[in-house]
Amino acid sequence: MPKRMLETAQKELKRGAHGAGAQARRGAGNACASARVLALSILASALMGVAGWAFLAALNMATTTREAHVWLFALLPIVNVATAWLYRNHGLRAQRGNNLVIDSTITGTPIHVRMAPLTFLCSTATHLAGGSAGREGAAVQMGGTIASNVASLFHVEGHDRRDLMMAGISAAFGAAFGTPLAGAFFGMEMCFVGKIDYSAALYCLTGSFVGNAVSRALGSHFVFQSIARVPAMDARTIAIVIAAAVVWFVLYKTKWGLRVRAVGEHPAAADTLGINVSRTRFICVVLSGVMAGFGGASITLAIISQFTQTAVAGQGFIALAAVIFGKWTPHGAFGACLLFGMAQALVIILGGGVVPIPSEILAIMPYILTLVVLVLFVGRSVAPKADGVPYEKGSRG
Repeated sequence: MPKRMLETAQKELKRGAHGAGAQARRGAGNACASARVLALSILASALMGVAGWAFLAALNMATTTREAHVWLFALLPIVNVATAWLYRNHGLRAQRGNNLVIDSTITGTPIHVRMAPLTFLCSTATHLAGGSAGREGAAVQMGGTIASNVASLFHVEGHDRRDLMMAGISAAFGAAFGTPLAGAFFGMEMCFVGKIDYSAALYCLTGSFVGNAVSRALGSHFVFQSIARVPAMDARTIAIVIAAAVVWFVLYKTKWGLRVRAVGEHPAAADTLGINVSRTRFICVVLSGVMAGFGGASITLAIISQFTQTAVAGQGFIALAAVIFGKWTPHGAFGACLLFGMAQALVIILGGGVVPIPSEILAIMPYILTLVVLVLFVGRSVAPKADGVPYEKGSRG
């Protein structure tokens, strides 16, 4: 009996040793894979840093040239037609823009290298002719293209490829806007509306800071405008409160608001009830753009009293955090904005010398609050099911 027990114990020890060895090998393999993805993230981000510097230089040159030659505005229709023709005939799905980058990140579909120079060329030409073309989309498309081709070149697949793509997106934002922390969270959130993929945090943070560092090292300059005072309660503030109340009433107390919420939750069901999904979405985008325009105007005209390309300085991501914190409701987002506004006001008050705190620490306080809110509430705040999801008539949506 003791002999049999001894043999059994020896077998268990051998089995445990084999299991521990296998686990150690798996751990070593995962560590090597993570190190490889990190190294490739640095490579892709450095390339994006170069592309971001060149893109910003081209945009600055286009802006300077346009301001010196006003007649260039007359070329805008020609530029628009030429851009549409290029994308349609030579874009190789590039006309899908950011949606192609999102699909590539999630599904692993490669992006043709042609997308990056095409985006660079057409965005610069649009700026030269006085058209409206933000840096966000163009930078994301170039960063996604670079990351996708690096992944294909080094045969990166699956979850590792997704992490590399997100790092490229983060690098694009850091290189184009000079806000690496916001860029990292942009990359983690862009492909998963209302959620943040923290598993890619290391790669996104590394990518964003590397892209920003390379862009700055090559000569990119970023101007940030700080809010120097707390605006007094005036007619504009009252109008904002009234606007928030009106939005809540329209969304929750009118038939049109019910249609909007139905389209956001289940567009296919709304379609079967006779609601024009595309038209409803279009109207919502237009109204949202108008309200965002008023918000930007209030910052440039009433608070910092001037306009620069970086006037907002990443505060749009604080607004996104407010929406998540407010559980995607107008009244909740309004309350969250008051909270973040109080944080910024506190920064201004403390910055006046009341408390001896370094200005760098004060500057990042609102963003630290944003991170805390995102960590605590992202998993509990659920976005509308169809938010950010394209809809085609006849699909199940």
